Amino acid sequence: MAIAHVRYLAWEDAFDVEFDDGLSFLEPHDAVRQACHISARAVPVTVVPEPETRLGFEVRYDTGELAEISWAFVRELPPAAQV
Repeated sequence: MAIAHVRYLAWEDAFDVEFDDGLSFLEPHDAVRQACHISARAVPVTVVPEPETRLGFEVRYDTGELAEISWAFVRELPPAAQV
């Protein structure tokens, strides 16, 4: 499923990811940091959808770090258990 749009919401500290079929997910920034081994002090500068296939997106940080996120990471991971 292709990503229609993605943006970083600073007030939520999460990525808003919308797919072509209309489903939207709010992916916590902490999950992206952990999965891509991004430092805690890094701040997102740009969020760039993969232009050709739209099957993922990149997050570029002020530290020079880069996170590459696939659509499957957002859509197929089970939600974390609430304690």
